[in-house]
Amino acid sequence: MKRSGKSARSRVWLSAAVLCSFLLIAWLFCLPRNLFKGTQYSSVVLASDGTLLGARIAADGQWRFPEEKVVPEKYELALIEFEDRHFRIHPGVDPLALGRAIRDNLSAHRRVSGASTITMQVIRLSRGKERTVWQKLVEMVLATRLELRCTKDEILALYASHAPFGGNVVGLSAASWRYFGRSPEDLSWAEAATLAVLPNSPSGINVERNRGKLLAKRNRLIERLYEKGLMDRTDYELALEEALPERPHPLPELAPHYVAYCCASNPGATTATTIDASLQKRVSATLDRWSREFSQNGIADLAAVVVDVHSGEVRAWVGNADLKREREGAQVDAARKARSTGSILKPLLYCASLQEGLILPRTLLQDTPVNINGFSPQNFNLRYDGAVPADQALARSLNIPFVRLLREYGTAAFHELLGKLGMSTLTRSPDDYGLSLILGGGEGRLDEITKIYASMSAYYQKELPESADFPLHDRAAIWYTFEALKEVNRPDELDLRMVKSARKVAWKTGTSYGFRDGWAVGVTPDYAVGVWAGNADGHGMPGLVGGRTAGPVMFDLFNLLPPSDWFAGPPYGEYVMAETCRKSGHLKSLYCDECDTIALPAAALRSEPCPYHKPVRLTADGRYRTDSPDAGARQVNMFLLPAAMESYYRKNHSDYESLPPRIPGSISDGETVPMEFIYPEAGSVFTVPRQLDGKVRGIAFLLAHSTPSETVYWHLDGSYLGNTRFNHSMTLNPEPGDHVLTAVDGSGARIQLPFSVRN
Repeated sequence: MKRSGKSARSRVWLSAAVLCSFLLIAWLFCLPRNLFKGTQYSSVVLASDGTLLGARIAADGQWRFPEEKVVPEKYELALIEFEDRHFRIHPGVDPLALGRAIRDNLSAHRRVSGASTITMQVIRLSRGKERTVWQKLVEMVLATRLELRCTKDEILALYASHAPFGGNVVGLSAASWRYFGRSPEDLSWAEAATLAVLPNSPSGINVERNRGKLLAKRNRLIERLYEKGLMDRTDYELALEEALPERPHPLPELAPHYVAYCCASNPGATTATTIDASLQKRVSATLDRWSREFSQNGIADLAAVVVDVHSGEVRAWVGNADLKREREGAQVDAARKARSTGSILKPLLYCASLQEGLILPRTLLQDTPVNINGFSPQNFNLRYDGAVPADQALARSLNIPFVRLLREYGTAAFHELLGKLGMSTLTRSPDDYGLSLILGGGEGRLDEITKIYASMSAYYQKELPESADFPLHDRAAIWYTFEALKEVNRPDELDLRMVKSARKVAWKTGTSYGFRDGWAVGVTPDYAVGVWAGNADGHGMPGLVGGRTAGPVMFDLFNLLPPSDWFAGPPYGEYVMAETCRKSGHLKSLYCDECDTIALPAAALRSEPCPYHKPVRLTADGRYRTDSPDAGARQVNMFLLPAAMESYYRKNHSDYESLPPRIPGSISDGETVPMEFIYPEAGSVFTVPRQLDGKVRGIAFLLAHSTPSETVYWHLDGSYLGNTRFNHSMTLNPEPGDHVLTAVDGSGARIQLPFSVRN
């Protein structure tokens, strides 16, 4: 019998042990790994200081911000005092509160107290079950398990993230912004207390319903906080005086287009940005003011980007201004939209050409009419200088010199350079863009181009990461580029002296074909600012010129920024000293008389010496050239441009001396050719140009002679065509095929131009 009793007791203990083990295992695994799995959150975008830039509602129609990580102290103290005074010491269930609730409910013969701890409420929020006695027991069990898994602070954060605050507002952050227009960290005592009591009965008591009851509950909580010494007398009195919010606030929309992009890129999460909220507000206000003015002239849209040079971070972003003015295209983020670049890429070609030694800062570039296989660009002012220093060509944004420079640099090489600099929009082949790439034939994004200018400034100041493979790597070339851009003063656009800013800014404007896009991008050692003006639908407007629209806006934005010093330079130890011709800007040749010694990019020594200064033997009176050793004949070094360049250059330079004619009776030596075809160029290929009525329009040929009064005789394929004097131009209608045009002057000098005509 004793053995049987012992055996029975053993079985009982074994069964109890098995049961306990089962219950323990069940308890350990009773809690889902992710309590709020499947919960949909709002997309939230924050400024650099945590200010809310904007948000997008969750897919289920709730303003439910992503989960909190930390609960602010004021709200934590208020919540614990109101909901669960023993929260920090109980294991998920408060026995004292539970006993009190049972007593009170039995006495009242109805449910007057639930005894739910904050931990139990987290469980209830995660399960969404009806409130019953059985569910309460389940919540108690799960609450004890949650206490084992999470710290008290983590449990508080879960509650703060998922508690209902009335209407479609869920979670502390959403409630704080909706009801008070600020982040939870900035709540006052009264505001924290209001949000602590709201989840207790959000459907029956809220800021718009039963406000008296809400106020009374809030004030009782404030009194308890004061009595416990958690707030001082001044805070207590001020808190009692604070009014409740009248209604939910609309959420901030400080950078709507930027917010929309961030929310689409990172849905249902919080995106921390580098936007400066204070600067963003001021930039937006400035653009709204300018946009209202531009809209009166049919220019509907305006965008701007501000980039911090030192960090490369975006500090302000206005994708489109004045959104209150209803119009098509208002929602287009023009700062991210690819648009025709106009002239905004010219500084990059100038800098790259300096870096490669193709030009020096003041090298004379040819500025004469050009027709390259039907491509006939013109300067904005429809005038020609013949020859212009490279830095002036950049400052004045002359088109023809840069088309010629791009042809020398190479379209494919420049296309590749732009890709390495960060332009993602040039998706076609270099041949598709051709030489028009430098005049807006390609498209660019305002944000990318502004960042390129910022990177140039950062690289010059040695602030780019060492791992950055920045293709414009010659700091002397960058410095000369900024120096040229500092002098921007386009006569066709904006006189810098009219701009209300004394700051030094390296800036460039751009205007696309058809007046569809106006650009201005400027840079200092600290900031880069890019502005675009136009119409989102792409239609042009007369007066939509970069310097008259985007330019003034850009300077207004620079006036919002802290002042900057100018770039120190050229960079010591990263340049070569060399003598350059004062007139041509090239390296000094044997025949250059007036020279300057300047610091140049390292590759400058690869560039050619001055090709324009030449020794010339003149008669004693200087009127004629001669090869004769006559007494009194003398040799001088003359600055002589090719005939095409000279014909335009001397109109603007009264001190220019043309090459004197050969002494009467002498024959051309064949070395000095006094004339040159301006256009077309040798080897040009034409299709037969026809007018609307089908008639052949003809091809115009233009020639320059150093002595315009000289008679020039024209021949096509050996057949005489006629002669010209003063105005050396002729329009021809050659048959399809290959041809040679020959021009001969009275001294026997001749030039030939091969070209082809196709059907």
